[in-house]
Amino acid sequence: MANNYYGPPPNQQYGGYPPQPNQYGPPPQQYGNPFHDQQQYQMLHQQPPMNYGPPPQPPPQNYNQPPPQQQFDQVQDPPPPYQTFEEKFAVSKPKYQDLWAAILFLISFFGLIVVSGISINGYRATTPTNGKGIKDGRNNFGLSTNTVILFAFILGLAFVISTIYFWIARTFTKKLIYITGILNVTIGFATAVYYFYRKYYSAAVVFLIFAVFYAFCFWSWRPRIPYSVVMLQTAIDVSKRFGHVFRVSALGGLAALVAGAWFSVTFVSVYIKFSPSQNNPACNVKGGNCSSGALIGILVFVTFGFYWLSEVIKNVLHVSVSGVYGSWYFCIRTGLPKHPTLGAFKRAMTTSFGSICFGSLVVAFIQLLKQACSIAQQGEAMDGNIIGCCMFAVLGCILGCLQWIVEYFNHYAYSYIALYGDSYVTAAKATINLMKDRGMDALVNDCLVDPVLTMGAVFVGYLCALLSYLYLQFTNPAYNRDGGFTPVVLAFSFLIGLQIANIFLVPIKSGVATIFTCMAHDPEVLRNDHPDLWDQIVRVYPDVQQGVMA
Repeated sequence: MANNYYGPPPNQQYGGYPPQPNQYGPPPQQYGNPFHDQQQYQMLHQQPPMNYGPPPQPPPQNYNQPPPQQQFDQVQDPPPPYQTFEEKFAVSKPKYQDLWAAILFLISFFGLIVVSGISINGYRATTPTNGKGIKDGRNNFGLSTNTVILFAFILGLAFVISTIYFWIARTFTKKLIYITGILNVTIGFATAVYYFYRKYYSAAVVFLIFAVFYAFCFWSWRPRIPYSVVMLQTAIDVSKRFGHVFRVSALGGLAALVAGAWFSVTFVSVYIKFSPSQNNPACNVKGGNCSSGALIGILVFVTFGFYWLSEVIKNVLHVSVSGVYGSWYFCIRTGLPKHPTLGAFKRAMTTSFGSICFGSLVVAFIQLLKQACSIAQQGEAMDGNIIGCCMFAVLGCILGCLQWIVEYFNHYAYSYIALYGDSYVTAAKATINLMKDRGMDALVNDCLVDPVLTMGAVFVGYLCALLSYLYLQFTNPAYNRDGGFTPVVLAFSFLIGLQIANIFLVPIKSGVATIFTCMAHDPEVLRNDHPDLWDQIVRVYPDVQQGVMA
């Protein structure tokens, strides 16, 4: 090998060309026949003089360029190992992206703290009226301690069921899709029948529509289940290999639980502090006057603030876990960089925090409108206004479709942000272009992991809403003797369960989304560095060869 770098051997000058004849001296001496020597000498001097130009040059050689075999070896060799996540996924000129969204979120968050403090102070000052337990309150004008205890039960149920469901996803991965579909459809129909039996027709119709819709989806999804199982199994296997992914899920669940508890107490306290009633002693507590306008406005702000906060928590987890899956995809041959989750988390909480707040803001606003439609729909149904109920139902469906579209792009944009640190809009555009250029859109749309896990979160929401209804029926609080607060309590119980379950399931959703994003960015890595996964995908989804690798 030394000859390749310090010059070719004597018989191989200029890359193997034969040595050039000497054209500058007398003709070479021939030994043997003297007559032959004299004849050649005369012939030489009788010829016209030759033009002795420079000798022919060999083909130019770039000695800095390795020989062909060395080039092949260099391509095949893995890149040098990366020590940190920041080294592997370096940003050339790091800067704080979408800073305005981060500032706006912090303003909203601190505003939520102020409103929460004022409201909880009003609740604390009127404890004799609102009670300290389930049935000792005298409050007949708004929510009370009875509701706080209910939300505590809801939080506990959501946390336990979400933990069990996550364990099922980890232990029975290949059967998870079937388990989720059966549980969701069964509980949906069962709760709808029970609400019909209790003559609570608005909730019965809503849950019946959900059950029928998911039953249809589950039936139509059957051909796509094998491919989805491969992607789900891959995400679970990677998370098992790097156990800190489960710790991230547990920490995210605890953060969601704390945020849910804070929201529950604040939500009830706002009703207590600002409900316009002559029987409300909290109106005399400092912090604002009681009026319908103030109550509605503050409730909207608090609900929106909780939506935004929960989305930010979920997406910070998403970006953090994407660092693990991105490192696994690109660095499997050389070994993962140290602490990829921590590196991605640092990026999520610093330069990319504004981008996370931007995307979360859009989703939170749509969720707020959708929640308002749900409450209005149930209110119209209780009043017997069928036309109004149908109108709000249609509007809710439109908002639901819009939310799905935004969350669909957010899902992959955040994986891109985790790896490359771009702004929200830039990452969203890049993700869309990559998906289309690589033919990944069909591959992503045929994967059922995200809708199945969403179905699992809806299942948790079902149980939370059912528990809240049973609680209100058995405790019969004074503020709900006419059933006026039932739609509000059920809607927010469903919301709490849904959000907590979604946050619990972020590591799995994030894993699949990041794998797709990396495939779109460099599909050759999948075939070269993950041949087993590539073969499995080709076996259950042959079109991937004409799409991604075309």
